[in-house]
Amino acid sequence: MSNAERTRVLTGITTTGIPHLGNYVGAIRPAVQASRNPDTDCFYFLADYHALIKCDDPARIQRSTLEIAASWIAAGLDVDKVTFYRQSDIPEIPELTWLLTCVTGKGLLNRAHAYKAAVDKNQAAGNDPDNDVTAGLFMYPVLMGADILMFKAHKVPVGRDQIQHIEMARDMASSFNHLYGSHFVLPEAVVEETVALLPGLDGRKMSKSYDNTIPLFASRADMRKLIASILTDSRAPGEAKDTEGSALFQIYQAFASTEETAALAKAYADGIAWGDAKQVLFERIDREMAPMRDAYNSLIANPAKVDALLLQGAEKARALATPFIKELRHAVGLRSLASAVTTTAAKIEKTAPPAFKQYREPDGLFYFKLVDTQGQVLLQSRGFEAPKEAGQAIARLQNEGITALETLADKLLGVSTGQSNLIAQALSDLREIAESKKK
Repeated sequence: MSNAERTRVLTGITTTGIPHLGNYVGAIRPAVQASRNPDTDCFYFLADYHALIKCDDPARIQRSTLEIAASWIAAGLDVDKVTFYRQSDIPEIPELTWLLTCVTGKGLLNRAHAYKAAVDKNQAAGNDPDNDVTAGLFMYPVLMGADILMFKAHKVPVGRDQIQHIEMARDMASSFNHLYGSHFVLPEAVVEETVALLPGLDGRKMSKSYDNTIPLFASRADMRKLIASILTDSRAPGEAKDTEGSALFQIYQAFASTEETAALAKAYADGIAWGDAKQVLFERIDREMAPMRDAYNSLIANPAKVDALLLQGAEKARALATPFIKELRHAVGLRSLASAVTTTAAKIEKTAPPAFKQYREPDGLFYFKLVDTQGQVLLQSRGFEAPKEAGQAIARLQNEGITALETLADKLLGVSTGQSNLIAQALSDLREIAESKKK
C-alpha cells in the first residue's frame, strides 16, 4: 500500500509530569501496538508548546520532555517506522497557528470547554470572568488544530473530553478551504471505548492530581513499596475477597493474561492474603517493566541520544511541513511579488458560485447537496421519495437561508457550528446571484 493510500494517525503527548502505569496502560501501550499496523502512518509528538499553558517551570518542562520521550521509546515505539518529534522543533506549526487564527471566529473559541470552565470558576468565585485566563489557554484549540492539520491527519485518537477540539479543527479547515481552496484534510476523532482506566493507590482513577500514581519506571524497590501501599479492605487471610471494586485486582488484570487473571480471581475466592496478592501483582508488573526499565534508564542517562532521535523525527516531519506551509503562504497571498500576475486568474477561479446539485441514488431515493466554490460538500440531504420534495427543500433553503436548517433538520445530515457559517455564506451568495439576474 502506498503512502498516499495509508491512513495517517496523529497523537500528541503533553510534556508535564512523569509517566505512570495509568498512562502506559491507557495510552502508551495501545499507541505502540497501533503503530505496528502496516496500513497506517503514525505521527507522535511531544506537545511542549501546549505544556507552556499549564506550566511555567522551565526545568520541569525540559525534564518531562526527556522522561516522556524516553518512556515511549523504551516501551517499544520504533522511531524509524513512525514520525516521533517535538512540537517546538517544527517552526511551521506556530506559523500555521496564526493562519488558522485569522479564519477562526472568536465565538467558536468562546465555547471551548477549558476556557468555559475557567470562566465559570471565576464567576462562581465572584471574580472577573477572565481572571488569570491567558491568551494561550484561549487559543489552545487553534494550536491543536495546527498540530493536526499541518500533517493532514485522517484520524486523531482522543478521549471524549477532546472530541470538541477535533470538531473545531474541522471547522478551521473548512473555513480555510472555503476561502483559499482545498488544502486541508478534515480530521476525524477516534474514541477508543475499551481504553483501560487504571485505579490508583487509593482506588480512585490513577492521576497526578490525586497523588495516587505508580511511576512507570520506578525502581524495583520503589515499585514494590508503592504496590504494598495499595488500599485494600480488612479481610484477613483465609477470608474470601471480592474482585469487584478491588484496585489491586483491576491493576493486575491490565497486565495479566486471561489465564493469569482467572488464577488470581480463584485465589481471591480462596482467601489469599493481601500481602501475597500484592506480591503477585508486583511480580507480574515487574516482569513486563524490567526490560523496559533498563532501556529507559539507559536513555535518561544519555539525553543527547534522545535529543538526536527527536531531531531525526523533526527532520521527517519538516520534510512534509516545509513545502506545505509554502503552499499555504502562497494561497493566502504571502508570496513573491513576481507571482502577482497570477492573482487575477486565481480570483476568477475562486469566485465560481456555490451550487445545489440534485441526483438519484441506486436506492431509488432523490438527494441533493450544496457545494462550495471548490466543489466541496457543505450540506448533504437525506433521501426523498420524489424529486419534487427535494426541489421544495432546496427552494426553502434558497428563500429562507440558514433559518431553514432547523425546520429541515430531519431531512438533512448533521451540521457543525463552523459548517453552518459556511452554509449561510453560500446561501447568501446564491441569493445575491439570483437577485442580480432579476435586475
